[in-house]
Amino acid sequence: MGASMSAIATTGEVSKALLHYHFVDRTQLLSEVLEELATRTIARERVALERAEGSRAIGALWTWVDGELARGELRVLLDLGTSHDAGLRNAAEAVLRRRRSAATRTVQLIFEKLGLRPRIGTALLGAASMTFIDGLVIGRAGGTEDVRSSFDVFWLALLGLVA
Repeated sequence: MGASMSAIATTGEVSKALLHYHFVDRTQLLSEVLEELATRTIARERVALERAEGSRAIGALWTWVDGELARGELRVLLDLGTSHDAGLRNAAEAVLRRRRSAATRTVQLIFEKLGLRPRIGTALLGAASMTFIDGLVIGRAGGTEDVRSSFDVFWLALLGLVA
């Protein structure tokens, strides 16, 4: 998180002047990185679920989660979200709201595809699902490998909440 504009320029093999031409400061650069990663992650989730029919929706969600865990972008979102920089924190809060909304849509869509109606509001279930997936991201970083079983148990529990 402590990467300077110089370090970012070096890693990206571009000049620091070029970075400053496009971004006023490190906060703006990282805020835009947050936005871009969130947009890409949410879009991939939506596409994965649009293609799935009926009971395959949960499998499609797992495939998306597994791909996101391998890709590492969710980990970057989580790491950037813990910044002490006020501007970056504001961007992270906006991304969090977008991700929570997308997670709610995902839960709604899965229950619809399964022909089920949850007894608990989908906004709460979506927030729980997003938090669970974030926990998988953190667990994967800590060496926890059996994320598929955890995912299956979580979704079995959610499906037990039908009316």
